[in-house]
Amino acid sequence: MNSILPSAASPSAFRMTVYSFVLAVLISACSSAPTPLYHLYQELFHLSPGMITLIFGSYAFALLAALLTLGGLSDYVGRRPMILVALVFNAAALAIFMLAESGAMLIAGRIVQGFATGVAFPTFGATILDTDKRHGPILNSITAFLGLMIGTLAGGTLVAFAPAPTQFVYAILLVVTLAGLVMLAFMPETAAGRPGALAAMRPRISVPRRARGLLLKVTPVNVAGWSLGGFYLSLMPTLVAVVTGITSPFVGGSVVATLMLSATASVFVFRSLTPQRVLFTGTTGLMIGVAITLVGVEEKMVGLLFLGTATAGLGFGSIFSNILKIVLPLAEGYERAGLFSAFLVESYLAFAVPAIIAGLAAPVLGLSLTAYVYGVVIILLAAISIAATRTSLMESPAA
Repeated sequence: MNSILPSAASPSAFRMTVYSFVLAVLISACSSAPTPLYHLYQELFHLSPGMITLIFGSYAFALLAALLTLGGLSDYVGRRPMILVALVFNAAALAIFMLAESGAMLIAGRIVQGFATGVAFPTFGATILDTDKRHGPILNSITAFLGLMIGTLAGGTLVAFAPAPTQFVYAILLVVTLAGLVMLAFMPETAAGRPGALAAMRPRISVPRRARGLLLKVTPVNVAGWSLGGFYLSLMPTLVAVVTGITSPFVGGSVVATLMLSATASVFVFRSLTPQRVLFTGTTGLMIGVAITLVGVEEKMVGLLFLGTATAGLGFGSIFSNILKIVLPLAEGYERAGLFSAFLVESYLAFAVPAIIAGLAAPVLGLSLTAYVYGVVIILLAAISIAATRTSLMESPAA
């Protein structure tokens, strides 16, 4: 390794670990901050549920494009340049949100924000592993959910109780982002870089033959988990307002934050179990949680919405990482990047497309009926995966 790189035990390495973790959480928080405002945006800009989910989905598509093309670029040009790119684009997105006066501007902001996130996540994740190999994996496993929780809870609180609801939360996040940009000048570089940056920007998507069968069997539950997350981050605050009559963004944001808090907790709750056991338990929890949430929608009980969300969150948090732990060992080292890319494409399409379909269906079916259908499909997908993987998981190398 190049001598400019800090030792994993050095103060500069610790400083970079903390910086990368905090900024990764910040980027994730920025991505979920608009969620509690969607219902308010609907009223201010006269937007349909379909437009709201299109705004949300544009973020996911931009994030996926950035991940597939720029996600590994920090290995070639260094971590700090890519962190700079991510923070500059994140600041630009927040500025667009502060100035937004239409749905089109919100889409523009989400596209820029998705690009920033797609660059930031793999770069910060790699930096954390550079500087703390022991704790890096656990830190990386909670940054996204922790940030999503903070973003939705802070957004809901500020929108409900602070002035200038469509600007204040973004102004705070912009100040923190700019502080991160200033602090970057004092952070060490942790990757020496190497030639081949242009070639690295070419997406490599492939599924090795050995992994195809098992990946196909876990695809339904993977789609179910990401679809649930997409619905919560786009339509759940509006559903809470429609079903319960409680229009406070704080309550809607709190329901979404509960999903992310539970997802974060799942990393620690299931840490000692095998990936196969966690996947089965998480899938079961997802099904039970969604069922309880649907009862809460039917009975118009916000307490059941919180209980169902907390239960479903345990599954939401554990499904993604444990599918990777089970499927990636089926690929050779040189095949894993392509397999991971294919998995990300599947996951982020599931994150965006079902939510967009739900947004388009809501004006026709009503948001409550749309939520029932959406929830039943999630439960059925999860049940299909449990049935399909009952014997396959026991035979996988990670068992």
